[in-house]
Amino acid sequence: MCPMQVEHIADQLEPVACHVEPVAGQVEPVANQLEPVTGQIEPVAGQVDPVAWQVEPVANQVEQDTLERTELSQITVVAQRANREVLPVQRMTGEVLQKMSLFSVADAIRYFSGAQIKDYGGAGGLKTVNVRSMGSHHVGIFYDGLEIGNAQNGVVDLGRFSLENMETVSLYNGQKSAIFQTAKDFASSSAVYFTSREPRFVGDKRHNFNVGMKGGSMGMVNPSFLWEHKLGNNVSLSVNTEFLYTSGRYKFTYTNRFGYDTTAYRQNGDVRTFRAEVGLFGKVKEGDWRAKVYFYDSERGYPGAVVREEPGKFKHADRQWDDSFFVQGYLRRSVGKRYSFQINGKYAYDYLHYLADPNVDVTAMYVNNKYRQHELYTSLAHLFNISPALNISLANDFQWNKLFADVKDFVYPQRFTLLTALAASLKVGGLSLQGSLLYSYVKDKTEGRGTNAGDKNNISPSVVLSWRPFIEHNLNFRAFYKRAHRMPTFNDLYYTEIGNKYLAPERTTQYDVGIFWSITRGEGWFKSFSLQADAYYNTVTDKIVAMPTSSQFRWSMMNIGKVKIKGLEASGNLVSRWGNVDCSLRLSYTYQDARDYTDPQSEWYKGLIAYIPLHSGTAVVTLNYKEWQLHYSFIYTGEKFDSSANIQSNMLDSWTTHDIALSKEFGIAGNLLRATLELNNITNTQYEVVRCYPMPGLNFKLKVNYLF
Repeated sequence: MCPMQVEHIADQLEPVACHVEPVAGQVEPVANQLEPVTGQIEPVAGQVDPVAWQVEPVANQVEQDTLERTELSQITVVAQRANREVLPVQRMTGEVLQKMSLFSVADAIRYFSGAQIKDYGGAGGLKTVNVRSMGSHHVGIFYDGLEIGNAQNGVVDLGRFSLENMETVSLYNGQKSAIFQTAKDFASSSAVYFTSREPRFVGDKRHNFNVGMKGGSMGMVNPSFLWEHKLGNNVSLSVNTEFLYTSGRYKFTYTNRFGYDTTAYRQNGDVRTFRAEVGLFGKVKEGDWRAKVYFYDSERGYPGAVVREEPGKFKHADRQWDDSFFVQGYLRRSVGKRYSFQINGKYAYDYLHYLADPNVDVTAMYVNNKYRQHELYTSLAHLFNISPALNISLANDFQWNKLFADVKDFVYPQRFTLLTALAASLKVGGLSLQGSLLYSYVKDKTEGRGTNAGDKNNISPSVVLSWRPFIEHNLNFRAFYKRAHRMPTFNDLYYTEIGNKYLAPERTTQYDVGIFWSITRGEGWFKSFSLQADAYYNTVTDKIVAMPTSSQFRWSMMNIGKVKIKGLEASGNLVSRWGNVDCSLRLSYTYQDARDYTDPQSEWYKGLIAYIPLHSGTAVVTLNYKEWQLHYSFIYTGEKFDSSANIQSNMLDSWTTHDIALSKEFGIAGNLLRATLELNNITNTQYEVVRCYPMPGLNFKLKVNYLF
C-alpha cells in the first residue's frame, strides 16, 4: 500500500518503500471552498507596531462578535467589542506575508510553534499540516470563515493556497474563543484560518490596483492582478487573478549506497495553476454581507521519491489535473442589543484527474482515474446577549457531500451531516469562562456492492478558562479541556478492497495550561514585549490505520491506533526602535513527545511517532529603515524517526534553514512600487522533511508590485 494512498497514517505509521508512487485520487488537492466571515481580523492587545510582528502570540486579543463601521468625513472607523481571546493563537498579518520569504501558506505555518509541515518536495509536492502531533485530519482548515472540505480523503494540500490576496494566517489550538461562529468551528482539535483581503479605500478614492510579478529559480513565473472598486457607500467589489508556472526542477545532493555524494535533479515537479476570485462586500444596518465566486485550475506532476540504490530508474511521470469552483455568501446582522444572527451558504464542485502511464514510466501501474465531488453547505448561528457578562450562542449546520468516480465497483457514496453547537461565554471581573457542547449526526448512503457505514453520532464538549489577576498588568493564565472526533473519510470506509465500513470515528482529548504576559511602552527604544507559554497533554484513540491482510498488496483500514502526546510551546516578541531603525524579534520553541501506545506486545511499544521531532524552533528578525525593510528567518528541526521503529537507520538528521528578504518601496507619481529580493536556504542545506523527498537548496525570487 502506498504512503500517499491513505495519507493520514503517515503521521503515525511507518512509510512504505520510497519508490512507491501515490495512488490516484488519494493525494487530492483540497477543494477551495472559501467562505468569508467578518471578525477574522482581530487586533492584538498590547501590539503597537502593526508591521513589526510576523507571528503574534495572542492571549488577550480582542475578539469581535460584530463589526461596526461609522462613516465620518470619508474615514472608516472599525470598532471591536471587548471579548477577550482566551485560547492560544498565533498569527501572521498584513504586508509581512508579502515581504517574507514565503511561497505559500504552508511556508507561513512553519513559523508557528506546535505545527509540523510534511512536505513531499518541490512546488508540486503535497504539503500537509499536523498540529500538536494529533494528525493532519484533526486540523480544520478554514478560508474566510468556512472550512475547506474533502470528504474523499480529508487531506488538505496547503501548497495550493497563495499569499497574494491573503490578509492573515492564524493557528488556533482547540478552537477560536469567539462563541458566535458556525458549528463546524467547534468540531476540530485545532484550526488554521486564512482570511483574504477586504477592500479599503482612502479619501475619495474609488479604485485600488495591485499589479504584481514574481520570478526566480526553477523557472518560476508568477503574475498577479488585484482590482478593488467602490460601487457605493455600502458596497465594494474585488477581482483577483493569479497565474503560476514553475518547472520544479532543482539540484540536490545525497549519499549513495557506496558512500559517495551524488548530485541529481528533481524531476516531474512542474506546476501550472490559474486562480480567479470575484467578491462582493456590503454593509447593512447593524451588519454586513459578503459573496464570492472562486475558480481554480491546475496541472502538475508528482516528483515522487528518490531511490538511492537505483538512481534514475524511476521517472516519476505521474500527472494530476484539478478544477475547483464554488459560489458562496454570508449575512451577519444584529437585531437590537440582545440578538445577532449569521447565515452562511455555499456550493462547491471539484474535479480531479490522475494519470500514471507505464508507457512513460515502465515502473508505474496504469491508473487513469477521474473523481468528481459535490458539496452543499449551510449554517445558521444565533447570539443572545443575556447581559454584559453572559452571552449564549446556538449554531446549526447542514452539509451534503457526494463523490463520483470512474473506478470499478465504485459505490458512489453520499454523506449527510448535521451539526449543532451550544456555547456560552461568562466574564466576571478578570475571570473569563467559556463552554461548548457539539452534537454531530452523520448518515451515509452508497450504491452498488455491500452496504454503507450506517448512522453515527457524537457529543464533543469543551471548557475554556482565562484569569487576569491584575487589571493594571497584561498578565493572563489560561487552561482548556476539549474532546473532539473526526469521521472516517470516504476512502477509509469505501475504497475498493481497502475500505472498512465498520470504522468508528477517531477521538482526541486535549488538556492545556498556559500563560501570556505583555508590556507596552510608547516612548524610548523599548516599545513592546510579549511572552506566552503552554504545556499540553493530548491523546488520540481509535486511530484509523492501514493494516496488511493476507496479502501485502491488499490492506484494510482498522481502529487500532492509540497515541499519547506531551508538549511544551513557548514564544516571545520584542519590538524596539534604535534611532531611525525599527526592530522586531520573535523566537519560538516547541518540545513534543508523541508516542505510540497501540500494541503493548509490539517491540516498538511507546516508540516516538514518525516525523515528530522532540525539539524545534524558529527565529524571525525584521529591520525597518525609511523605505527599506530586511527580514531574516531561521528554522530548526531536530532529529526524528521516519517510522515507529525507533532505530538508527530510520532516523532523519536535524536540519536548519536561513532565509533573507530585502525590500524597498518607491514613490512614483503618488503611487507605490515595492521590490523584494528573496534568498532562501542561503547555506544550501541539503535536507528532507519526508524521507526520500529532498528539498530545494539555495534558491531566489524577485518580486515587484505596483500599487495605484
